[in-house]
Amino acid sequence: MSNEHSEYLKKLRRKARLTTALRLALFALTILLWEAAGRLGLSDPFIISSPARVAKTVASLYARHELFPHVLTTFAETVMGFVSGTAIGVAFAVLLWFFPFLDRVLDPYLVVLNALPKIALGPILIVWVGAGPSAIIVMALLVSTVVTVMSVLSGFKESGAELDRLMRSLGATRAQTFLKAVLPASVPTIMSALKISVGMSWVGVIVGEYLVSKRGLGYLIVYGGQVFKLDLVMASIAILCLLAALMYYAVAAFEKRVSRRFGRAE
Repeated sequence: MSNEHSEYLKKLRRKARLTTALRLALFALTILLWEAAGRLGLSDPFIISSPARVAKTVASLYARHELFPHVLTTFAETVMGFVSGTAIGVAFAVLLWFFPFLDRVLDPYLVVLNALPKIALGPILIVWVGAGPSAIIVMALLVSTVVTVMSVLSGFKESGAELDRLMRSLGATRAQTFLKAVLPASVPTIMSALKISVGMSWVGVIVGEYLVSKRGLGYLIVYGGQVFKLDLVMASIAILCLLAALMYYAVAAFEKRVSRRFGRAE
């Protein structure tokens, strides 16, 4: 390794450490300002709560053995919705790439499904699937699947147009074109779709829990709002933020591994 390359890598590491430090500092500053606003009377802690009250509420849930059942319920539903929605979405995008005529036929329906507020389907899902975790998982699946299909298929089209012509000129079959050229070139798009799908899965689960759940973080948010326990609402939101961040960074770590596998590591 040359001195110039070594210095370049050191500069990248310094930038990464600085970015991490600034993120932590911004988070700490937000928490301090939030707490100070309540203590100094600049805001009403009953309305917007405070970090101390949120921590006290979380500790109370833990002491009553209610914290982990709610957290694990929501997390399990989100993971199942994310994995199934992503798998179905990517598989359907591959199918549409292999059959362009089918893509042209279904394109307007995908657009309509993507624009449709999924919460409108809630009452129908409850009747079809039942008022339980299955309805919540199906809601998360619906929210994430259509977005995944459109994002991944768009990546296939953008990266595969010229590659398709090149591979056909070399005598490759459509399957060979996809596996050897289009799929590797679309890895960044697929990873971006996964990151989007993470957020959409959380949205679908929380919407589902608003409608039918008797356990979960969405249920705690609804219950806390109904009985004006806004500390419970803010505590549930804080836990949701933490879980969503952990899941996002897990996908980001997976992206780095896949990028190194395909020679795209930064």
